Amino acid sequence: MASVAATLQDKTDSKDFEALLNESLKGQENFTGSVVNGTVIAVTSDFAIIDVGLKSEGRIPLQEFSRPGEDPEIKAGDVVEVFVEKMENRDGESVLSREKARREEAWVELEESHKKEERVTGVIFGRVKGGFTVDLGGAVAFLPGSQVDIRPVRDVTPLMGTPQPFLILKMDRARGNIVVSRRAVLEESRAEARSDLMDTLKEGQVLQGVVKNITDYGAFVDLGGVDGLLHVTDISWKRVNHPSESLQVGQTIDVQVIRFNEENQRISLGMKQLEDDPWKNINARFPVGNKLKGRITNIADYGAFVELEDGIEGLVHVSEMSWTKKNVHPGKIVSTSEEVEVMVLEVDEDKRRISLGLKQCQENPWTAYAASHKEGDEFEGEVRNVTEFGLFVALDDEIDGMVHLSDISWEDESEEALKAYKTGDKVKVKILEIDADKERVALGIKQLTNDPFEGAMDGVKKGAVVTCTVTEITSGGIEVSVNDNIKGFIKKADLSRERSEQRPDRFAVGEKVDAKITTLDKKSRKIGLSIKAREVDEDKQAMKEFGSTESGASLGDILGAALQENAKGTEEKKEEKAKKPAAKKAPAKKTAKKDEDAKADKAEEKKED
Repeated sequence: MASVAATLQDKTDSKDFEALLNESLKGQENFTGSVVNGTVIAVTSDFAIIDVGLKSEGRIPLQEFSRPGEDPEIKAGDVVEVFVEKMENRDGESVLSREKARREEAWVELEESHKKEERVTGVIFGRVKGGFTVDLGGAVAFLPGSQVDIRPVRDVTPLMGTPQPFLILKMDRARGNIVVSRRAVLEESRAEARSDLMDTLKEGQVLQGVVKNITDYGAFVDLGGVDGLLHVTDISWKRVNHPSESLQVGQTIDVQVIRFNEENQRISLGMKQLEDDPWKNINARFPVGNKLKGRITNIADYGAFVELEDGIEGLVHVSEMSWTKKNVHPGKIVSTSEEVEVMVLEVDEDKRRISLGLKQCQENPWTAYAASHKEGDEFEGEVRNVTEFGLFVALDDEIDGMVHLSDISWEDESEEALKAYKTGDKVKVKILEIDADKERVALGIKQLTNDPFEGAMDGVKKGAVVTCTVTEITSGGIEVSVNDNIKGFIKKADLSRERSEQRPDRFAVGEKVDAKITTLDKKSRKIGLSIKAREVDEDKQAMKEFGSTESGASLGDILGAALQENAKGTEEKKEEKAKKPAAKKAPAKKTAKKDEDAKADKAEEKKED
């Protein structure tokens, strides 16, 4: 626009210049709020001086002539569009804005793009509550945090200051409000890329992807429109406790498609498959019996894992960790990252397992003890532990021997015998047996003295009838002692042949009874006895004396039968005598009666016996 003052001077020189100027400005109030062309007449360090044909020039900050992150490119003589906010402020200067002019111009273009759902280019230049600000060629738009990317973005710094495509979601010119989305653009591109990728995807294919998310069991990798799962076991040939040890979100990695399910669109990926398998020819590289060094990588309740080389780990089971420390957690024997020497015990290439031994690289104290000691040796040792089944006595600093409960005392084999000992006591013991293979040394205390019961069993044999003393009454029978030293027991069913007499309570402690030995255990010095068996034997003997072979008959039955037989014979004789002459009757009756009395007396005597 040409200078208004120069135009008025061309019309007439006779009129007052100020009056003509004021007249020319009539109707120009529409300058306010409009976009006009202006000429840059000067550029300072902070401002550009712009002449738009008003009474005075206006000043616009240089930052309004550049996009975020760029330097202003403006010089004197340039013609630029500016927005007139006020024709004159209190200082007499025009109030102009390059930014608002650009905004007005941009709004028109943005509205067209919004109607056509076209992408627009913008630059993220600031952070505000809930999102970011974007410069769309002069118009400022709001980018919500959820619309920045398809996945949550922790750091937006790499995206700021870089021109990027956006999609306008909403526009309100009256309020000057524009909402844009970068995510919508990415999803459109992702859908296109996904379609192309799924058409060409196949197992064994090597792709480049970006780690999208990390979980305990693996990582999700963005392959460019589609996600695949990289399981933790497929990250590396060596042990990976957590995917975050090897990967981080946003990292670009090369992966191989291991499996692809077209039905559910699931893709399994692998990284270690791109490297050589370290388990090839494992048997030749790690022969059984070979000793080598490794590093403890992980400790579990059942053992410790040792890394022998990259990607190769073996397990030292808890039973192979120490010759002497039994039932101890592996963490108390070794520690993570510790360097140890191990022996290869077994290799299974198919199952990818190597069994290792830690104790095999150390001297076996059981073998050493067996070489320097023999059965029958006596020594004094410290009681390391007292259990319900015996004592553990120290053989040396590392190993213990055991005194079983049955080898503590000749007299008492119950747990009462253990009460005489406690941890830390010094006891004298005798070596009964050494078994290095089973890692066991049997000890005895009672073997240090002679057996007080030796000879007590002499003359005591199975089937013999002995006199014993009742020592205790129980519900199941009675306990007795034989020869004052041997313990015996008579069961309830063996207390009598008569069922009504099989009552333990009819006996008293201290009472003497005769019983037959039915069982005999010389080792435990215990015998089983039976009164019933003794009575049966006596009945059999009586039957033998009477010449009877009836089985199951008692002595009373036999005597009763004999008396009946005698009585029958007497009656028959009486009848015969009655048939003879009377003269001979009297002597016959007297003789018969005498015979009956004699036989009855004899039977009674036998019954008493």
